[in-house]
Amino acid sequence: MIFGITLILLGILAAPSLLLSKKPNAQELLDKITPYQGWIGLGFCVWGVWGIISSVLNIGWLTTFPIYWITFLAVNVLLAALGFILGYGMINKHLLAKNEEAKAKGEVLLAKLRPLQGKLGMAAIALGIWQIVTSILFF
Repeated sequence: MIFGITLILLGILAAPSLLLSKKPNAQELLDKITPYQGWIGLGFCVWGVWGIISSVLNIGWLTTFPIYWITFLAVNVLLAALGFILGYGMINKHLLAKNEEAKAKGEVLLAKLRPLQGKLGMAAIALGIWQIVTSILFF
């Protein structure tokens, strides 16, 4: 359930136009969060990558809990992708700055993901809700 809630919050951060169209005064809240967006993104990226590794290590769930395992994997892929987009500045500064080849690959990946940021944010909100529902139904 924690993954679902955090995915919804990350989706709102990734697609702020959705939130702003529903609540015009939400801009104040987003302005308060913006300075920390890089750290938030970095944390979610690391958490998503760890979740992807965990889902691969627990591939045995696929035979007993296929819906939950697929949801778990999809949630972690979205966490990693949106975390990478939102935290690219911090990732570039702290992890990629020393290696030019890694920095170039990171920029290529960011260029591919950046146009999808709004759609990934909407998908994150929907998948976060689905993850909460499945965690209640299956566990």
